[in-house]
Amino acid sequence: MMPRPPPEDFALKETNPHLGGGKVSGDKLTSTYDLVEQMQYLYVRVVKAKDLPGKDVTGSCDPYVEVKLGNYLGKTRFFEKKSNPEWNQVFAFSKDRLQASLLEVTVKDKDFVKDDFIGKVFFDLNEIPKRVPPDSPLAPQWYRLEDRQGNKVKGELMLAVWMGTQADEAFPEAWHSDAAFVSGADGLANIRSKVYLSPKLWYLRVNVIEAQDLQPSDKGRYPEVFVKAILGNQALRTRISQARGINPMWNEDLMFVAAEPFEEPLILSVEDRVAPNKDEVLGKCAIPLQYVDRRLDHKAVNSRWFNLEKHVIIEGEKKKETKFASRIHMRICLEGGYHVLDESTHYSSDLRPTAKQLWKSSIGVLELGILNAHGLMPMKNKEGRGTTDAYCVAKYGQKWVRTRTIIDSFAPKWNEQYTWEVFDPCTVITIGVFDNCHLHGGDKAAGAKDTKIGKVRIRLSTLETDRVYTHSYPLLVLHPNGVKKMGEIHLAVRFSCSSLLNMMHMYSHPLLPKMHYLHPLTVSQLDSLRHQATQIVSMRLGRAEPPLRKEVVEYMLDVGSHMWSMRRSKANFFRIMNVLGGLIAVGKWFDQICNWKNPITTVLIHILFIILVLYPELILPTIFLYLFLIGVWYYRWRPRHPPHMDTRLSHADSAHPDELDEEFDTFPTSRPSDIVRMRYDRLRSIAGRIQTVVGDLATQGERLQSLLSWRDPRATALFVIFCLVAAIVLYVTPFQVVALLAGFYILRHPRFRHKLPSVPLNFFRRLPARTDSML
Repeated sequence: MMPRPPPEDFALKETNPHLGGGKVSGDKLTSTYDLVEQMQYLYVRVVKAKDLPGKDVTGSCDPYVEVKLGNYLGKTRFFEKKSNPEWNQVFAFSKDRLQASLLEVTVKDKDFVKDDFIGKVFFDLNEIPKRVPPDSPLAPQWYRLEDRQGNKVKGELMLAVWMGTQADEAFPEAWHSDAAFVSGADGLANIRSKVYLSPKLWYLRVNVIEAQDLQPSDKGRYPEVFVKAILGNQALRTRISQARGINPMWNEDLMFVAAEPFEEPLILSVEDRVAPNKDEVLGKCAIPLQYVDRRLDHKAVNSRWFNLEKHVIIEGEKKKETKFASRIHMRICLEGGYHVLDESTHYSSDLRPTAKQLWKSSIGVLELGILNAHGLMPMKNKEGRGTTDAYCVAKYGQKWVRTRTIIDSFAPKWNEQYTWEVFDPCTVITIGVFDNCHLHGGDKAAGAKDTKIGKVRIRLSTLETDRVYTHSYPLLVLHPNGVKKMGEIHLAVRFSCSSLLNMMHMYSHPLLPKMHYLHPLTVSQLDSLRHQATQIVSMRLGRAEPPLRKEVVEYMLDVGSHMWSMRRSKANFFRIMNVLGGLIAVGKWFDQICNWKNPITTVLIHILFIILVLYPELILPTIFLYLFLIGVWYYRWRPRHPPHMDTRLSHADSAHPDELDEEFDTFPTSRPSDIVRMRYDRLRSIAGRIQTVVGDLATQGERLQSLLSWRDPRATALFVIFCLVAAIVLYVTPFQVVALLAGFYILRHPRFRHKLPSVPLNFFRRLPARTDSML
């Protein structure tokens, strides 16, 4: 097992970066890119050329432009046989890496053997103007080309050259000197920043009611009929109808996830189970989802009859004449009142229903500045040395953002800022860091997967409004050999609230849309639908250009978080014990009071008890005042930092290697049989202990039931007589007297206590339970 790193390595660190070029006004900042550090770039926009001389034998030229600054060289695309080409391409050179004081822009003629020189233009970097948005873009100018000796030659080149920052409009689509070694259009597309939108997801409810006039091939037997429904990769089926015959009934709901635009129809087939492993199709129908009713609440939609055909008609085929008259009766609708869960419910970033008509107005804005990372680990080998090409992905609501890839750097600087509308404060933004394995495009990168470097989750409700949080978060990843810190990511976060009253009012609303409570889906349904939703989202985003790959989407959505893990089970058990720790501490404190460990405190408790018994109307005000004072007292020690991944809470730093190996095992298992047998035996021993605890709880409950069940006639007789006497005594005795006597008895001095268990406890433990009847 790897040596455990020191705990402070995994700590969150507050930072003080120079945000927005230092334009700070208290906690609020005042420029467009105010949550990131300014990065200076030299921009060169190559617009077009005119009157270029012909260099070929034919008198034509195939021009392109080279932009050279020190060791960095960028090229435009070339045009065949064109003396007045238009490129309109932008080149960006990072000021931090400038290695020369002279910018050289050269026009060349593409040739098979050696490219011919046409002319060039020089710029002194000290003379280049600065531009800061929202200034208007710098107007390009015509420059006369010069030969190598500095003499004017035929041809002119239109250029604009300026110094700017990453806030410049030209920045996203510019060629970057950092990416000078990336080849191919696919490779360049894979390193640029991009904003993606998740597809709009709907729950599709298919209520299968009945079928009529089925025609099974074997008329001499009762058909065992069921309905199979297929939507894309999702397949569900009803139970076999209990109404045996050619008019079966089901009245069963099937739930699917559908994504706009609806590309695939819902295909239903009515099938007859003619043998244990053989089904006969009695009829099919295809239903395009574009024409399906949409509902926003629980009002019933109209049912419809659909004709069943032997063969589903595919688009473009001619429909064949048939006399087949079987029909199926169904109620189909797209549910707009539910929120389609595609994330784990513990850290959802969006809780709105599908139908936009049901959305409430936004309550604020979330701004995220992805500044930089440092201390990243080498993720792959390139030319015999370790290298990392890192990019970030952030997901909140339906909007995903991807930063540009910084090539070959263990301390990449992105300094990109993104904004989201916030509709609910009790949501979570997830930021992941990945290593780009698709820089060169083509077949070489086709099978590669982007490697995860780590992720950060920030719950918006833990942030103070309008405060800028700048912290360096550890990037922690669990490997089969233990938890490993892959580096740190530096983020700036601000949650601005447009209406404090609206946000406070949100805390009284249900977490999910009302349809989840009026017509709840089962736990198994939600689990299956969530799996289907994540598959659809990863497939759709994987088809974008450039793609947001499946492994990235699944890591961001925590697809495997529901799988069994001994480490997680231990962590959750100790979380429960930590929650119960407060109750246990109160119990111990009360036991000390009862045993007079501190006589002064016990006397004060007696006085408080007497006051509350004599004035019972003070009980609830006292409790709430006590809670108020505790809250005010703890305000001094309120958390000043957002929460982050805790290795100790997760039991990641103390997990046994075999437990981690089990957690990373595939499903179904791919480990040797002897290891699986050992783990199975371990699981049996743990389950045995849980079984004992559950049995003990059941025993106590059954003893309570047996008080009045006459299972033990003597015990029940004693209890019934006691209840009669207690009823008479409590009727004639004032309640305050009874409460005082009971309190004094519980708080009596140890001199009047016995070490043996009390009479009520002895009586309870002697009551019978149903353990005698267990096999």
